[in-house]
Amino acid sequence: MNLSEESLIFHEKFHGKFEIVSKIAIKNSHDLAITYTPGVSEPCIKIAKNPELAYKYTVKNNLVAVVTDGSAVLGLGNIGPEAALPVMEGKCILFKEFGGVDAIPICLDTQDTEEIIKTIKYISPVFGGINLEDISAPRCFEIEERLKKELGIPVFHDDQHGTAIVVLAALINSLKLVNKSKDDIRVVVNGGGSAGIAIVKLLLFYGIKDIILCDLKGIISKKKKNINVFQDEIAKIINPNYIEGDLFDALNGSDVFIGVSAPNVLSGDMIKVMNSDPIIFALANPVPEIMPNIALEYGAKIVGTGRSDFPNQINNVLAFPGIFRGAIKAKIQIDDFIKVASAEIIASMVEDKDLNEFNILPKAFDKRVSERIANKILSLKTGE
Repeated sequence: MNLSEESLIFHEKFHGKFEIVSKIAIKNSHDLAITYTPGVSEPCIKIAKNPELAYKYTVKNNLVAVVTDGSAVLGLGNIGPEAALPVMEGKCILFKEFGGVDAIPICLDTQDTEEIIKTIKYISPVFGGINLEDISAPRCFEIEERLKKELGIPVFHDDQHGTAIVVLAALINSLKLVNKSKDDIRVVVNGGGSAGIAIVKLLLFYGIKDIILCDLKGIISKKKKNINVFQDEIAKIINPNYIEGDLFDALNGSDVFIGVSAPNVLSGDMIKVMNSDPIIFALANPVPEIMPNIALEYGAKIVGTGRSDFPNQINNVLAFPGIFRGAIKAKIQIDDFIKVASAEIIASMVEDKDLNEFNILPKAFDKRVSERIANKILSLKTGE
């Protein structure tokens, strides 16, 4: 039995991956009177006078909506809200398992930007945070930006920022191993969608100056007519040496390749033209831009993928549970300072004595990661 067959049997057996469980037992009329009528009217009265008290008296203090429109699910594309539900369920149990955060999947039967924004705003009183998931670019950029401005709770598009945070954490530790500075490296990001643009923005904020972004048409630059306004904007602040051409040209003389694109687009010959001790993060899933054994054969010093069956898995689960745990408690939006701080926390979880070419990140099952990220976010809020 292969993994796909086993997964189908698993999902059919359990009819989904989570259930709603009561925190309290209702065993008699007194229990019922406190949890429901007439006792429940008292917290309602308090909240009506001060809506902030919903954090004190309801699930809002630890509940996230995992919202998708089914337009960009995994590597499967626009498969719709029903087909997206297994992924959203999985995300919800990751929130609970790794961050102690409750989460509910919300799969919307619309791909209209305005309708999605309105719907999320309408349901927001229930939730302490909104996790946007598997919404296609460029609509995902506008949806997140608008909601961050118009809602008073944390909004986070994990495909963008979760990916970027863990990539930065992996890069911080990789640079230690190859003894290179962020001030002196050239990074090539392949994939001009939501994840690629978010990675570029976070690396720029972190202080990396020489970054090239590529898509199917080659190097994204100020001289080209790019796919969308977001690519046009990013083109103005990257590629300081005005390099033109394709991925091969971008990689010539570079130090780091970060792929959030498509299977098998990176060749061994491309790695050969990179600088010494090249770092390769091939994150296309399930088939990466290049297989790790091939990358190492052609001279890569460090290789990371999105897969759990290879060393150096670069996975969002290291970031989002702790980030939401902290941001909900702190009641703040997740800005670039929080993202960099989270990446530094993740990187620091691998002690120097354990750091090597095949161990650049903590394991996903290390629950200390989410706790430390949450505590760091709370300290940023209090200014400690």
